[in-house]
Amino acid sequence: MIGATVDDMVRIEGGTFRLGSDRFYPEEAPVREVAVDGFWIDARAVTNADFSKFVRTTGYVTIAERPLNPADYPGAPPENLVPGALVFHMTAGPVDLRDYTQWWSWTPGACWKHPEGPGSSVDSRPDHPVVHVAYEDVESYARWAGKRLPTEAEWEFAARGGLDGKDFVWGDEMEPGGKPAANTWQGEFPYKSTARHGPRTMPVGSFAPNGFGLYDVAGNVWEWTSDWFVSEASVVASPCCAGDARERSYDPCQPNVRIPRKVLKGGSFLCSPSYCLRFRPAARSPQMIDTGMSHVGFRCVRD
Repeated sequence: MIGATVDDMVRIEGGTFRLGSDRFYPEEAPVREVAVDGFWIDARAVTNADFSKFVRTTGYVTIAERPLNPADYPGAPPENLVPGALVFHMTAGPVDLRDYTQWWSWTPGACWKHPEGPGSSVDSRPDHPVVHVAYEDVESYARWAGKRLPTEAEWEFAARGGLDGKDFVWGDEMEPGGKPAANTWQGEFPYKSTARHGPRTMPVGSFAPNGFGLYDVAGNVWEWTSDWFVSEASVVASPCCAGDARERSYDPCQPNVRIPRKVLKGGSFLCSPSYCLRFRPAARSPQMIDTGMSHVGFRCVRD
């Protein structure tokens, strides 16, 4: 249940709910009952203006702005071993949706200040969610702000807004009244966008809040949580197994890359029903902790 609102944070009283889903992607299953204690959560994702204040105050340099260690990326082309980040770009036409390299490219110079690379800027987007932030970056911000990152259960409990078991944060209908209820992909992914603003972030709070008064817990940007990404429900739900969870979070498809992964929640502006129906509270996605992307941001909580 919802409580007070202070400093743009909403008080979420503790409770029990059904985490996950058995109806969509396998990594969301099984549905299990989870209890969470009360906490405060940001009503909106951390914005470029928020993050800029943090950087000005502390002098912090994000991972995307730092030189890369070749030993951490075996087999990577030398030209990619420079500061930068992965940036989305639309394709010229239909492509094989099994190959994400068709629409993601390593872009030297891309970072939170330059989301699309050199020449782009957040100066005209102070109220957009900050992106290209890796896990170390968001943890550093949270500590500076006197907060922390939410667990997966906390995030999902808050995102559901009291609608336990529903497919979306607003109910079971994907587009209530035939209109998008979140900043998600409109058109044909990844080559045709019919959204007026194009395939990019929007100012936080552009859509109606959920039942708890939280904005953009569906679409706009994926949001970091503090949990390691594993599929086994017993490990996801058990803090005592954190060490095992970290080991199990490595990508089995890249055995030579020993970079653990955290859980992202909420979906983004790139979520399209034809490719990624993940702008749902139960949806989850793995993200290597050293990597920020142009559709990944965060919000914080405190006890």
